[in-house]
Amino acid sequence: MSQVTASTTDNTTPKADLKDLHASIAEELAGFKQYYRQALQTDVFLLNQIINYLMRMKGKQIRPVLVFLAAKTAGSVTDRTNVAATMIELLHTATLIHDDVVDEADRRRGLFSINKIWRNKAGVLLGDYLLSKGLLIALDHDEFELLKIVSHAVRRMSEGELRQMKASSLQNITREKYFRIISEKTASLFSACCETGAVSAGADRDSALKMREIGELLGIAFQIQDDLLDYGSADIGKPTGNDIQERKVTLPLIEAIELGERKKAVRIRRLFGNRKKSSSEVREIIEFVHQSGGYSKAVETMNEYAERAIEILGTFPPSDARASLEGTIRFITTRSK
Repeated sequence: MSQVTASTTDNTTPKADLKDLHASIAEELAGFKQYYRQALQTDVFLLNQIINYLMRMKGKQIRPVLVFLAAKTAGSVTDRTNVAATMIELLHTATLIHDDVVDEADRRRGLFSINKIWRNKAGVLLGDYLLSKGLLIALDHDEFELLKIVSHAVRRMSEGELRQMKASSLQNITREKYFRIISEKTASLFSACCETGAVSAGADRDSALKMREIGELLGIAFQIQDDLLDYGSADIGKPTGNDIQERKVTLPLIEAIELGERKKAVRIRRLFGNRKKSSSEVREIIEFVHQSGGYSKAVETMNEYAERAIEILGTFPPSDARASLEGTIRFITTRSK
């Protein structure tokens, strides 16, 4: 990965609407939704029932959007782009379902989770089914290059999850370990989105590698922003505190412990390590992260990664798709959920 440079990303920029941002690929996304639904068709009644419910759990679809924007920025959308986006979306959805099983989550995107309604066994089997469909779609279309890229992402994601399990405490995780984990766990799939998009458009190797790096940088920025949301806005705002309750060590806390007053940092370490925390203790940790400068330092770092991604994106010819991709990068680093 290239050296990250100083940032000029402005987090005060008004947020654009995603629908407006993605107007340049609206037609392609409409075609993809039909392609994706058709790819999931099966003659197994229960599976169809669960899949129909799954289709209601619609998110922002950032990952397939990135595939199409990368394709159109690096060349043009082709049938291969639908295959790439479908593989990515199947993989991502499978990991979310498996995560809900592991976390015993009751809800996903405002609806009851698959495992809550159909139990863990159905959740695991559905996740496995989606993963296998992703592999078969690639093989059915002889897309071995796309399969290689996505399979590499799956391996990195799994390694990142296991690495995070091993380094789960504040004593075990360092800034370097944190970045390695989020690079594997989150950025690997963003990287695959952008690289498969470029490859599907017939881009040359240099352009595909640039897109890979854009995705990697964007994925890291995305995860840092995700971690920042747990600590609220710059004025503390409405933090969720979920990571704190689960003792999940993220960049804002790592930076705060490094920058904060030593005696206070020792107390925060102790509070953070408690299995159960009162609301006042969670609030104390959040306030420490803001007051010590840990939050603002993490924002600065996130912006550096996002700006580097935009800098590399600027080497591609100007187009509506390139502008949309830049807007998406800025949206990701200013989102509130």
